[in-house]
Amino acid sequence: MRIAVVGARGQIGAAVVHECVSVHETVAFSHQELDVSDDRAVAAAMARVKPDVIVNGAAYTDVDGSEDHPIDALNGNAFAVRALARAAETHGAALVHYSSDFVFDGTASALYTEQDRPNPRSAYAASKLLGEWFALDAPRAYVLRVESLFGRAPGAGPAKGSIAGILNTLLAGEAPKVFEDRTVSPTYVIDAARVTRQLVESQAPPGLYHCVNSGHCTWLVFARELARQLGLEPKLIPIRMADAPLRAARPQYCALSNEKLRSIGMAMPDWQDAVARYLQHVRDEVTH
Repeated sequence: MRIAVVGARGQIGAAVVHECVSVHETVAFSHQELDVSDDRAVAAAMARVKPDVIVNGAAYTDVDGSEDHPIDALNGNAFAVRALARAAETHGAALVHYSSDFVFDGTASALYTEQDRPNPRSAYAASKLLGEWFALDAPRAYVLRVESLFGRAPGAGPAKGSIAGILNTLLAGEAPKVFEDRTVSPTYVIDAARVTRQLVESQAPPGLYHCVNSGHCTWLVFARELARQLGLEPKLIPIRMADAPLRAARPQYCALSNEKLRSIGMAMPDWQDAVARYLQHVRDEVTH
């Protein structure tokens, strides 16, 4: 199987390359090698590679910046996906695209399922929802909603995201600020990459899937667990979303159900287990 991964140096793209490269012919495109917002460049690159699977790890991720630059968000998160979906159709390839919990408004009190109606509240969220629609135009598309990504593939660039920031602050002996009223289902990128490979290998039914670690927690609870597993005193500063200077609205309750994935035999480990493996990877890097 020939797999083309775009955005291959990003957090999830690098994890997919690491997961697939030893078992499949994997062609990795960094942003410098392929700008997915350039329709002609996408078409030309896929014509050269003739992939069986296209994995889109590229995205415009500046949530607050999207409010001031909505065209950039649309180009990176929606129109780029349309170009990849067209290439997938042309070459008879499967398309894997990653979306976000931000497509929901966050007013729920129970786990969101794939059947729940999206209601984006920001320019970023709207661009991600439009990207889902474009991706699902491909004849065989897997749209995986992930959230609160953490971890990185061995050998990839520096870890990014809120969780990496919390970890680094704790390790520095300082007290990170964490939301006490925002509920999430964190996603370990290594687990998301494994599911990506399993989906395309198994010929699973295409469609929309929530791909998050099992369970849910507030950011405060997550940070406490991180500190506990590190053996550190949990010096934390709880804050509320209403008190944070956020340009774009965030969903307050955005825990996702991964029952649909489990129903096809792809159970996701719980988030506490994912944290343990993440920290073990961090320790291994330090010792090597």
